[in-house]
Amino acid sequence: MILKQKLVAGAFTAFITLLSNGSNAQEWDVVDALFQERCVVCHSSESAPLGLQLDSHSGVLAGSENGPVVLLDAVEESLIIQRVTGKAEPRMPLDGPPYLMEDQITEIRAWIAAGAPGPDPEASEVIARVKPHDPYADGRVTYGEVAAIFGRHCIECHSDNSRYDQPPEGLRLDRYASVLAGGERLVLIPGNAQASEIIRRVDGFASPRMPFNGPPWLASEEVMLLRDWIDGGALSDEGVEAPVPVGGRVRMRGILTNLAEIDGAEFEITGSTRIDGPPGLGRAAEMRGRVDTSGRIIAERLRD
Repeated sequence: MILKQKLVAGAFTAFITLLSNGSNAQEWDVVDALFQERCVVCHSSESAPLGLQLDSHSGVLAGSENGPVVLLDAVEESLIIQRVTGKAEPRMPLDGPPYLMEDQITEIRAWIAAGAPGPDPEASEVIARVKPHDPYADGRVTYGEVAAIFGRHCIECHSDNSRYDQPPEGLRLDRYASVLAGGERLVLIPGNAQASEIIRRVDGFASPRMPFNGPPWLASEEVMLLRDWIDGGALSDEGVEAPVPVGGRVRMRGILTNLAEIDGAEFEITGSTRIDGPPGLGRAAEMRGRVDTSGRIIAERLRD
């Protein structure tokens, strides 16, 4: 009810302002294009942070769990303006810089001042007929089809624009190259999802389980999509397989499910592997090793 009153009162105020200033009202499609380009990678679907869905006009006006993000009678106090200008933290888009340009922010301001008009009925019908993107349609999963998962659940902490001075363990998950590089150690081994720290964390094999503010955790469909992306070679947007991270450090802590396997993730024991314990099947174990030129994990140390 409060939001409705603000919208109605704000629309009247904005209308009077437009008459006095002679400004041109911004159309929804102009602002929608900005949201589609820079925002909906995170703010879409039921997994959107704080429930804020910016992929539709109704979603923008509905706001988030914390309330409205668009105030028609107080443009500069609108949370969406506060965030894109950096007056409220964290500044958006969360994967910036680069952030929105000043003329783009001006377009959002003008749209709100115009009463936040929506799409016309014909445009709405066209949008309703568009089918959701199927990441499996072409038989492969690329980074662009999993980037939204990182955006919704990970980069709030794991980026340079995070809630921390530095991302935990130096791990940035806001760019393809950063995901491949890892942080203090590897988090992704192309072709080997079960041994990749990303999967071990989101599936609960490793502690702490991620995302750190869960539950709720990732949906099973999201975990499966990440698994398929990694097992498929962690393809770039262009469909190029990620290079083997030769020499990359790997650490796994979990349950020894075979003589050279922790939680189903295989590694190789050689004559130079240091074994302390030794750990027994079904017991907690830790393995530290490195990736060789063929992508195998060569254990340097295994202990109970």
